[in-house]
Amino acid sequence: MGQLFINIKELLQVRNASEQLVSGQDMKDLPLLTNAYLWIENGHIKDFGPMNQLPEIAIPTIDCKGKIILPPWCDSHTHLVYTNTREQEFVDRINGLTYEEIAQRGGGILNSAKQIASISEDELYAISLERLEKTIQLGTGAIEIKSGYGLSMEGELKMLRVIKRLQESTTIPIKATFLAAHAIPIAYQNNPDAYIDLIINDMLPVIAKENLADFIDVFCEKGYFSPEQMDRILKAGKKYGLQSKVHVNQFHSIGGIEVAVANESLSVDHLEVLSEQEIDIIKNSSTIPVALPLCSLFLSIPYTPGRKIIDAGLPLAIASDYNPGSAPSSNLNLALSLACIKMKLTPEEAINALTINGAFAMDLATTVGSITKGKKANFMITEPLDSYHQLAYYFGETLIESVYINGKKQ
Repeated sequence: MGQLFINIKELLQVRNASEQLVSGQDMKDLPLLTNAYLWIENGHIKDFGPMNQLPEIAIPTIDCKGKIILPPWCDSHTHLVYTNTREQEFVDRINGLTYEEIAQRGGGILNSAKQIASISEDELYAISLERLEKTIQLGTGAIEIKSGYGLSMEGELKMLRVIKRLQESTTIPIKATFLAAHAIPIAYQNNPDAYIDLIINDMLPVIAKENLADFIDVFCEKGYFSPEQMDRILKAGKKYGLQSKVHVNQFHSIGGIEVAVANESLSVDHLEVLSEQEIDIIKNSSTIPVALPLCSLFLSIPYTPGRKIIDAGLPLAIASDYNPGSAPSSNLNLALSLACIKMKLTPEEAINALTINGAFAMDLATTVGSITKGKKANFMITEPLDSYHQLAYYFGETLIESVYINGKKQ
């Protein structure tokens, strides 16, 4: 059954199938049609064009006068599967403790790991499904979800099995990332290499056998995992067919970018600390930088230098980093505004970073991320707006009226 959306004020991100990534100066271009129609059929985009070229077809029609249609946000970096919130740590930061100091006291990732161990898979699934449904209503139409709060064989498998259940029970495209190397568990503090052995020798074979992950990730940072340790884990993951997407340069530059590029990582995420030399290293690779402005806002740390990254000719994606400790929000509408206000991106660049480049950063560019014939009919309709610039201008507000996944209103 088809459906026709007519009188669309602006139809954004209209591209041909060969365009799956935009970089540098090309990110300033956001192709659009004014006074347009969008025709969907069998869950996919059948056709689109200006209203004066609308074909005569007898199918249900929705009038979008004054409204904008664009692809939903593609969130390529989240930790959506978790148990309880960590607002006490939020208060601790207000009282002067840093993220690192909270972690050293047993908070942070280790705190969430304790909580994962105390909950059943069914309970974790129910909490996560409710969280995912709210995220979709905010405009997210494709998402990556990491493990990393298990920090044990049982806990990591529990998280990844929950993510697989979310993939099977919802229509939104979901990618799963194995992130056991998120922190060193307390039991391995004096012997982190033994924990890495556990990841490589015990966890990876089961994950591969059950097909529980698409990617592998490591938090490469002082006090977590070194570049050498990350290299070992990424190489092991590659043997099991897992491409890497990695946390690097959140607080310190310690060589993680070089290792990620050498391992052909799909993305390097965070990059709040980034040198000109490291930008050059990424330029000579197929790796896409991913910025997480909600994390910078919440932790009061520097923002990823998105302006420098784009001006260097690189692509940039933007994601939420949705997690209970450093970014307890999945609102990519706010991330859009922060990218413009704090990272000095234009609205066009920010929308590209949150749609087509976000899809690329989780290997979904052939099916979502743009209004393209043959792609999934995943899109969102805004409230009546003067222009798409208002999506970034009204910071903290959600101007999305409805979200469609596979042609069905959510």
